[in-house]
Amino acid sequence: MAQIIDGKAIAAKVRAAVAARAASLRARGVAPGLAVVLVGNDPASAVYVRSKTKDAREVGIATFDHKLPADTSQHDLVGLVHRLNEDPSVDGILVQLPLPRHLDPEPVIEAIRPDKDVDGLHPDNLGRVAQGKPRFAACTPSGCMRLLAEGCIDLAGARAVVVGRSVLVGKPVGLLLSNANATVVLCHSKTRDLPEEVAAADIVVAAIGKAEFVRGTWIKPGAAVIDVGINRMPDGRMVGDVEFATAVERASVITPVPGGVGPMTRAFLLENTVKACELRRG
Repeated sequence: MAQIIDGKAIAAKVRAAVAARAASLRARGVAPGLAVVLVGNDPASAVYVRSKTKDAREVGIATFDHKLPADTSQHDLVGLVHRLNEDPSVDGILVQLPLPRHLDPEPVIEAIRPDKDVDGLHPDNLGRVAQGKPRFAACTPSGCMRLLAEGCIDLAGARAVVVGRSVLVGKPVGLLLSNANATVVLCHSKTRDLPEEVAAADIVVAAIGKAEFVRGTWIKPGAAVIDVGINRMPDGRMVGDVEFATAVERASVITPVPGGVGPMTRAFLLENTVKACELRRG
């Protein structure tokens, strides 16, 4: 039976460390600031934004909320980002994704100044991760790495299989694992013999966005499993991308859904925001 890694408890430790750093900055007269931009009325996005704002305030980060109507133009959204870039009270800028269909997220992300890109999605920051010299890594991949560390997983020389190649999770977590000296296989929908690839892995990171797509029987006995997926089933249950009930019997450590990676993503947004303040203000 696998050890279940408690993402909520580990996220609480991250938040406590961030709060201490924020308090140190405030003692010097510096208030870390996070600007959050929400476009439209998507209920899930609104919930995420409220949670992130609440988290930030609890650790001593000032928040500046910008709620824009669903018909906001590309020009106006990018214009707001440029104004936030020049606002000295703002250390981090978060534009909540997904955007309404008529908006292209790439120019918006690229408009964010790299030193304020606390989501870690700007090409400059992704490139720094690829070089092994990250300023900010994307929040979910950073959370995955911390969970592996808390699970006492030795990454050096380990074979890590990442299922999913998105820019949000799959590609950057693959880079971070490689930087930590793991041997990384990045799998996707076109991968041949995916069960065979997973069965050979010492570490599995599942981020493909399909409920219980990675079968528990594929997991190598003793492997570490990080499940990034969040999928709501017709009966209301929340499940990950890994078939948990079987995988938990085979893995050495595993993250639950919910309560695994999700809390870490929110915690590392706070970590990146305070780091942005420290870097910008010495």
